[in-house]
Amino acid sequence: MRRRTPPPPSPLPQRDGIDAVRVRLPADGPWSTVREHLVERLSGAGAGVVEGMFDAGAFVGADGRPVAGDAPYEPGMFVWFHRELPAEVPVPFPLEVVYRDEHVVVVDKPHFLATTPRGGHVTQTALARLRRELGLSQLGAAHRLDRLTAGLVLFTVRPEERGAYQRLFADRRVGKEYEAVAPYDPSLALPRTVRSRILKERGVLAAREVDGEPNAVTRVELLGRRPERGLAQYRLVPGTGQTHQLRVHMSALGVPILGDPLYPEVAAPVPAGDFRRPLQLLARELAFTDPVTGREHRFRSGRSLGAWTAYEDWAAFGDGRQ
Repeated sequence: MRRRTPPPPSPLPQRDGIDAVRVRLPADGPWSTVREHLVERLSGAGAGVVEGMFDAGAFVGADGRPVAGDAPYEPGMFVWFHRELPAEVPVPFPLEVVYRDEHVVVVDKPHFLATTPRGGHVTQTALARLRRELGLSQLGAAHRLDRLTAGLVLFTVRPEERGAYQRLFADRRVGKEYEAVAPYDPSLALPRTVRSRILKERGVLAAREVDGEPNAVTRVELLGRRPERGLAQYRLVPGTGQTHQLRVHMSALGVPILGDPLYPEVAAPVPAGDFRRPLQLLARELAFTDPVTGREHRFRSGRSLGAWTAYEDWAAFGDGRQ
């Protein structure tokens, strides 16, 4: 089996912690010039945008020199460029570094901050912010935490070691514990282990449970209760890592997590910059054996959930203090 030749390094530096986009020209096609292909491939950019980028020398080859629009089409050729970044409202909460060595960085992420660039969240992400603040241009995420969920996230310093840490999560060799605030139901027998099959379809905001072999397992325990508020604090231990798994399982039990805009029903989108009433879900603990150093790590988030510590403030204004 032939090994795939890795692409050459980007000739363009990062911009605001974001890598340049790399495009490889397909092996077959009807295009005679690089311009013809990119105009078609990047048609969503808008009329005249790609032509303007060629005029500005925004497309470069592996040598870092601008690629002319009339350059002959070469199958397999790499081209780099920086995309126009969307305007984003800054997420006004601190991103706290819990641990850092030459291999990993562990951070305590606030609510509303995406882990990695995706969709309309690009520079306002934990990855981009950490690259800028720590000066670690090669930093990468070993896993993802939902934008609305706060808590611990593991990043890797060296690209050549990233796969080893990602396999920890893929092989379920990371101990993860979450906390959540949700309604209290005295009739709900706890602790219990929830097993179901969860389906998340592309383009559909909410995941759903379907018939079939379970692919999602969650241990649910009661940590505390406040009957006067009708609330409880729960410990959630996922045995699997399906999208929105904890949120789906809590909703299925009849105790949806406070502040959840998707479960049990999809709510109307909130305006950009509305940081009120964050989802009351926190990635509290992260434990693993470092695959590179052999060290035993156990980290614990220092954050609290506003609906549990100061319900009136959370209900009226949101957890602005994080």
